[in-house]
Amino acid sequence: MRKIEVIEIEKKVKVLCVKANIVLRSDVARAIQKACRNKKEPPLVRKMLKILMENAKIAKEESLPICQDTGIAEVFIEIGEQVVITGGNLMEAVNRGIKKAYEESYFRASIVSDPVLRENTKTYTPGIVHVDITRGSKIKITVMPKGFGSENKSKLFMLNPTAGIGEIERVSVETVRSAGADACPPYILGIGLGGTAEFAALLAKKALLRSIDTANRKPHIAELEKNIMKKANALKIGVMGLGGLTTVLGVNIETAPTHIAGLPVAINLSCHALRSAGAAI
Repeated sequence: MRKIEVIEIEKKVKVLCVKANIVLRSDVARAIQKACRNKKEPPLVRKMLKILMENAKIAKEESLPICQDTGIAEVFIEIGEQVVITGGNLMEAVNRGIKKAYEESYFRASIVSDPVLRENTKTYTPGIVHVDITRGSKIKITVMPKGFGSENKSKLFMLNPTAGIGEIERVSVETVRSAGADACPPYILGIGLGGTAEFAALLAKKALLRSIDTANRKPHIAELEKNIMKKANALKIGVMGLGGLTTVLGVNIETAPTHIAGLPVAINLSCHALRSAGAAI
């Protein structure tokens, strides 16, 4: 067995919270650059894409957040079965790491303690923490600061089990259409298929952690990713609603077994500033 002190987890969460907020993911940056080089895009769209890249460059150089909405910190933790966590409570350590990162970096305090009373916690916490047990003797931590401009456009559909690929495509594209320009396109779509209602939603969020350069390993799901992206881009909402060819930069789908009587489909939108950072201990 391998012992890991919670202070190490706290430190890693702190570093990853800062990195995720100020450094645009390389796969997203490449997709924006590719769209910017497309001469079929209208001049105003290409200008806006250049502005997005300049914003990312300044954020990294000046250690500033890519977006003013530094989101709610979602932390995905994979704990190897040979690991023993010592020296304190895991959840408390994660939230201390979030608090220190957001406080010391002067990120926006956006968390309310009650969804109805709406009182700001003023501590940037609690974050949303997902824990999985995996093989091995390491702990893998991934932080995703999720802004709510895009989170508010998320959808869950409980389709009939007889629904086919066409219906999955339809609800996915309709989610993009209904979002319009409200959530700062170009978008990245994370889609969860299967499981139960809440598990499909978690799959959709986890799908956003995968590089948009990497297709699903199942050929029929990879084809579905391509088709949804093609049809979503045909909407011509475009960058910041300016029209053109780039409404969606990527579509990632994750799947799980489900019940014979249903087909859950969850769609989680990210704006162009899809932020996450991960590391292992």
